Amino acid sequence: MSTGTGTGPGPLPIRETVAPATTTPRRTRTTRTTPYLHYVAGKLAGALVSLLAVLITGFFLFRLIPGDPVRTMTGGRPVSAEQLAAYRREFGLDLPLWQQFTDYCGKALTGDLGTSYQFRTPVLDKITEALPNTLLLTGTAFVLYTALGLTLGTRSAWRHGRLGDRLHTGLALTLYSVPSFWLGLLLVIVFSVGAGPVPGLFPTGGMEDAGTEGFAHVVDVAHHLVLPVLTLVAVEYGQTLLVTRSALLDEMGSDYLTTARAKGLRDDAVRRRHAVPNALLPTVTLIFVNLGRTVAGVILVETVFSWPGLGGLFYQALSVPDLPLVQGLFLFFASAVIVMNTLADLVYPLLDPRVGR
Repeated sequence: MSTGTGTGPGPLPIRETVAPATTTPRRTRTTRTTPYLHYVAGKLAGALVSLLAVLITGFFLFRLIPGDPVRTMTGGRPVSAEQLAAYRREFGLDLPLWQQFTDYCGKALTGDLGTSYQFRTPVLDKITEALPNTLLLTGTAFVLYTALGLTLGTRSAWRHGRLGDRLHTGLALTLYSVPSFWLGLLLVIVFSVGAGPVPGLFPTGGMEDAGTEGFAHVVDVAHHLVLPVLTLVAVEYGQTLLVTRSALLDEMGSDYLTTARAKGLRDDAVRRRHAVPNALLPTVTLIFVNLGRTVAGVILVETVFSWPGLGGLFYQALSVPDLPLVQGLFLFFASAVIVMNTLADLVYPLLDPRVGR
């Protein structure tokens, strides 16, 4: 009897310790997932608020531009007051400002950005028509200046203090400070018009020459593409180089690199396998931001080189002013920046789990 009473309560503590062990992993998964979902929801909500602010700002901002778009559309021809009133009724300019605003917001939320005053076509159709030309220019420049910035930034950091590092850093800082339109004009003067012993090698503007077909047309477009792409690459690659160099310099003093060298890894292997992947985290964010900013900031370059893209279209619409087209392009440019910034915010926690906790 004494033996039975002594061993009887034994199984109770075992049951008490087993039950919590089966529930602990579930709680851990939930607590790991929930902060990231909250982080994503917050970033998406912030992006929607930013888009709404851009929608409102774009409507009122461009109405401060002096000039009457209806009189500009008549081309200076003598027009009666009845005809001007008919034009204003056609485009809704006779309505009160608050009603124009509500109509604009309601249509924009459904994808209708209005009808262009000067082209008499939907704004969305004009954007779709010019977008491929802009993507060709900005996409080519983006790939080139990103690759150039990453390569030179990595080399400069790994050989910091040497002559090559000082030259690359100084050139990057200088070009990054140069206005893109000024550099574009300088390239046109030197390489298109010709200056001194340098002959005119490239077209002064446009995207293509009339009458070319097939492979000759591809070569002709590439010939026109050289100077505007060179302008964007020269201005933009410096930021990628400087950010990559700074991030890699911060990583070079880390203990794990010393451990990797102590294990016998070669210097190139330490840089390629360990230092560069960890240093790329801020550079990845910069790449997303630059992609949106390049699309939005190509206005001046396209205007200088008469490139038939969204930037040239925006300048042309601004001179009228063609309010629906200007508002639609402004919304598109701002949306490109907001979307790329949001994507960078969403990707960053996947690269660095400490973000978003």
